[in-house]
Amino acid sequence: MANEALLERFLRYVRIDTQSDETSSTYPSTAKQLTLSGMLAEECRELGLSDVTCDEFGIVMATVPGTTPHCAPTIALVAHVDTSPEYTAVNVQPQIVANYQGGDLILPGDLRKVIRVAENPELKTVIGHTLITTDGTTLLGGDDKAGVAVIMQAAVELMANRGRAVAPLRLCFTCDEEIGRGTDKLDLQTLNAVCGYTLDGGGQGQIDSETFSADQAVVTVDGVNTHPSIGKGVMVNAVRILSDFLSRLPTARLSPETTDGRDGFLHPYHVEGGVAKASARLILRDFETTALGDQYALLESIAAGLRAEHPRATITIEIKRQYRNMRDGLVNEPRALAKAEAAVKAAGLTPEHTIIRGGTDGSLLTEKGLPCPNLSCGQHNPHSPLEWASLDEMASAVRVLTHLAEEWGRERVS
Repeated sequence: MANEALLERFLRYVRIDTQSDETSSTYPSTAKQLTLSGMLAEECRELGLSDVTCDEFGIVMATVPGTTPHCAPTIALVAHVDTSPEYTAVNVQPQIVANYQGGDLILPGDLRKVIRVAENPELKTVIGHTLITTDGTTLLGGDDKAGVAVIMQAAVELMANRGRAVAPLRLCFTCDEEIGRGTDKLDLQTLNAVCGYTLDGGGQGQIDSETFSADQAVVTVDGVNTHPSIGKGVMVNAVRILSDFLSRLPTARLSPETTDGRDGFLHPYHVEGGVAKASARLILRDFETTALGDQYALLESIAAGLRAEHPRATITIEIKRQYRNMRDGLVNEPRALAKAEAAVKAAGLTPEHTIIRGGTDGSLLTEKGLPCPNLSCGQHNPHSPLEWASLDEMASAVRVLTHLAEEWGRERVS
């Protein structure tokens, strides 16, 4: 029954379009995120949670009260309501694959879309699980509605069993994580926790203690437009120059397609413009911040060469700081990782310490002073119409959270 309730909850959340928009200047970047935020706040009230708030920015907070006879530390559980702007999330049609028996999964809304075992080797580890996919025409939104559903289901189970000695839990649901703004409006004093855990990871039993450090680069070329019939000696085509810039980026190295593990990369992901002006947005990623400086220097060297070739064009590179590796901040609360490992073991799983080739709200929260590792919640292949989630792994994440509350319940506020 618990798994059925978890599945129903997850399906309810993913059907709500909550895509964020990095070109927006508002917070949240899209008003539609507020729909899910409001729903979560109401569900928290119905559960009997205390201190339930949903502010003007769509940030939801609520407390699962502690049940220990002593004063135990408060920890935060964090997930984000928005989904990636990289692929549509309009009219999500979840598909349920009960008792998955292996093999590729053809998605019915677009038969060209196939979740292949060769490209998703983790499918070999979920034989017998209930899987959730889309129909192939949208994102699923398991990143991070799997995390949202896991946190809410854990709250349901803890509120239903008040005889269990647990620490107070602060639930926190943010907006705009996918565009790097998830904690912009989050007040740590209001959150009031000694550490946090984001539920924004794949598989089960994984504990992420490092993320990429990240910057964004915006490359802009200003050219000169004129009618092509009189373009000789006059026109400076920004589209051609920008295309040349992108073609000079390394591909055999420093690209997502050719790196893994601890390797960093430069990734152009959006291009727009015309003859007079064209721009590209790129993300710079590495586990070491010094390497980000090397990547920026590479971009500048490419730009310098093109400036010499096209002296009438203007080529600018703007760097925007995004987030930093959570590794250094986690040492300030060593119990955070130790308690997570103990909770994973108590849930009957084998802890796996992993690193993220991306970022979470936990990266920014740790940098702000709230140590915040990331935990598994059963999501897979995010930012793609080939996204999928495992209900069984989500259920294991619920168990981890309830044991995590118990582990912190053994501590005392000094």
